[in-house]
Amino acid sequence: MKEDCGQNCAECADECEERKESFDFSAKQNAMSDVKKLIAVVSGKGGVGKSLVTSLLATALKRRGRSVAVLDADITGPSIPRMFGIRDRIKESEFVLLPQVSREGIRIMSINLMLERETDPVVWRGPLIAKMVTQFWTDVAWSEVDCMFVDMPPGTGDVALTVFQSLPVNGIIVVTTPQELVSMVVAKAVRMAEMMKIPVLGVVENMAYFHCPECGKDHSPFGESRLDAVAAGFGVKHLARIPLDPGLARLCDTGRIEFADVKAINGLVEIIDTMEVPS
Repeated sequence: MKEDCGQNCAECADECEERKESFDFSAKQNAMSDVKKLIAVVSGKGGVGKSLVTSLLATALKRRGRSVAVLDADITGPSIPRMFGIRDRIKESEFVLLPQVSREGIRIMSINLMLERETDPVVWRGPLIAKMVTQFWTDVAWSEVDCMFVDMPPGTGDVALTVFQSLPVNGIIVVTTPQELVSMVVAKAVRMAEMMKIPVLGVVENMAYFHCPECGKDHSPFGESRLDAVAAGFGVKHLARIPLDPGLARLCDTGRIEFADVKAINGLVEIIDTMEVPS
């Protein structure tokens, strides 16, 4: 036993020789939820557009006639409700929370839908934030959902560990941008997925290029893409590129992301829609 043992075996993993019990960190769905697939949208850094990619994936899959939900796990920087034009607060039944529903029928849960004002900051420590994300899974009546997307906060901290250990994640989508940091960003996300034994379904390069309406050519304001080489180095085959598009930004700002053109990520949506998951 460690000299400074606090009698909490979960803290020291396998280091303690006297540890006998095994721990199951998985969080169970309630009786009013049946989520069949769970896809996490991640990145090794912030500001790359995870919420945009999450929203586009959800929108594209909904257009295929699937029942879709979004769990906004970015507790301190939530943007999903604004992108879908949802401002009404979450309602409660006797035992569970009820998700809000977008105009096209996508179910959404976010901390911003529980605050008095959407501009109120959430000033919490990591463990409390991670607990709230778990409660979004256990305490929300999601009903039947073909696929749920989890919009993750940046990095590989408390929330990422909680989601990967406690929720039955079937795969991850990595989001990056065409900069020199791309290899580091992809590497962090892919290696964490490997540690958690979760497959990487694909990589999305956001702000990949800008199509000039004047000259009709594509330009690379953030440098030429290195995504093909980086993805190949990690054995990731399925890629998508989203342009830098002012029109797309306006749809996000005005809560109309469900009107977006989703052809750029249709290949990844096909992968998600047809993937087999354990029963």
